[in-house]
Amino acid sequence: MSAETDAGTTVTHLADEKRFELRVDGDVAGWVDYLPGGKSVIIAHTEISDAYAGRGLAGMLVKEVLMQLRAEGTSVIPVCPFASSYIRRHPEHVVDVDPSLRSQFPAGDG
Repeated sequence: MSAETDAGTTVTHLADEKRFELRVDGDVAGWVDYLPGGKSVIIAHTEISDAYAGRGLAGMLVKEVLMQLRAEGTSVIPVCPFASSYIRRHPEHVVDVDPSLRSQFPAGDG
């Protein structure tokens, strides 16, 4: 599954690699690595290449990962510090967290 987030920016789910990849104008700019976690996925690591740092791409990437997983009916276990912090700053995504862990995040509206 691939989704265009902004002009020239796409996020693609590479299921065989257990990774979501962010491309900017065709170049790999970053990725989220994950592991299977039962009915959820464990978001293990978020990385943006130095050449693309400071553009807000990590937040864009995590948001798109959460949205794609929500569309598939999959919740997340955010062990990646950035992903966890993103969800804390965007409580509308608390619904994407595995139900057993939601109490660790502020209540969202969604």
